[in-house]
Amino acid sequence: MSLFAGLVEGLAELLQPLFQASAAAAAIVLFTAFVRLLVHPLSRASARGQRARAKLQPQIAELRKKHKKNPEKLQKAVLELHTKEKVSPLSGCLPSFFQLPAFFLLYHLFSNSTIGGEANSLLSHKLFAAPLGDRWADALGAGGMFGAEGLVYVALFVIVTVVATFNYRRTKRQMAVAAASAVPAADTDGPQVPGMGAITKFMPLMSFMTLFTVAVVPLAAALYVVTSTTWSAVERAVLYRDMPGASPLAAATGG
Repeated sequence: MSLFAGLVEGLAELLQPLFQASAAAAAIVLFTAFVRLLVHPLSRASARGQRARAKLQPQIAELRKKHKKNPEKLQKAVLELHTKEKVSPLSGCLPSFFQLPAFFLLYHLFSNSTIGGEANSLLSHKLFAAPLGDRWADALGAGGMFGAEGLVYVALFVIVTVVATFNYRRTKRQMAVAAASAVPAADTDGPQVPGMGAITKFMPLMSFMTLFTVAVVPLAAALYVVTSTTWSAVERAVLYRDMPGASPLAAATGG
């Protein structure tokens, strides 16, 4: 923890001439970008995996027809198909999984008043008027929603809402395309995977869970989340621009 604190402090000192009192916040943004660059190869691999899974949809549709009265055989057949084609259904989770240590490091670093037995000097750093160790509740208590600290959170909430809306629309389009290609119209009255309908409705809304995270974690961790989710939205728009259901923006980025 002390080593990580020293890294953040060192980055803040380098950025201080440019960002003044918000240098530590800028250091967190830079650190987040570095983490995302490290994870980018996994994101590219995840995109390749999703393309491979999309190519398997016609075969999965045939398996649904063949095993429409036996969900257990259907599940086994789909897993065997993924194994045969060397496609992992969990590859899309890897980028998020490998980012968790960085998030928790920031969370703990800005949640502790002491580091290595000494006062945590990072807690004195701010993003404009808001201390990096405070939470939204502290900002509300200090001056309300539109106080100097509250406005910092308003700006973060606006960014998160824009990104979440973009992700929501994109996910809805992709899930609609996947459902249309995987389930023939003649089979829509057949047995469905238990709970799949609820998952399908809820999954696009998960993008908005970031709002809750930003509201309850220390501002430093919230800044990491906002930067990372914004990066992720842009990255996915580029990597998945040729996938069915890609947004017009994503398609435009592909030329």
